[in-house]
Amino acid sequence: MYTVMNRIAVPAVGAAAFEERFAASMRATLPRVDGLVGSRLLRPQQEGGVYVAVMDFADEQAFAAWMRSESFRAAHAHGPSEDGGSADGAGGGVETFETVVSVGA
Repeated sequence: MYTVMNRIAVPAVGAAAFEERFAASMRATLPRVDGLVGSRLLRPQQEGGVYVAVMDFADEQAFAAWMRSESFRAAHAHGPSEDGGSADGAGGGVETFETVVSVGA
């Protein structure tokens, strides 16, 4: 599995609106993305923390294909950059990981 994480700083005053828009974008653009295993948005639990968007792909090639897709362009149409930044928050950069160990419940 290939995991992509994007840290997104969002001002507290805009958090609820950010969550609503981000969730709507995920629901609209992620279904049927080939190789996407799952996606989630994590809310910070400490003051001043950042949101983390996590996407799990079958492999790096699936992620690369998504980056070139219409779905990716639609998901990022309202942000200033492709690195995860949005009008409501500043992207902290994309981090990628390969799964070494996974234990299911």
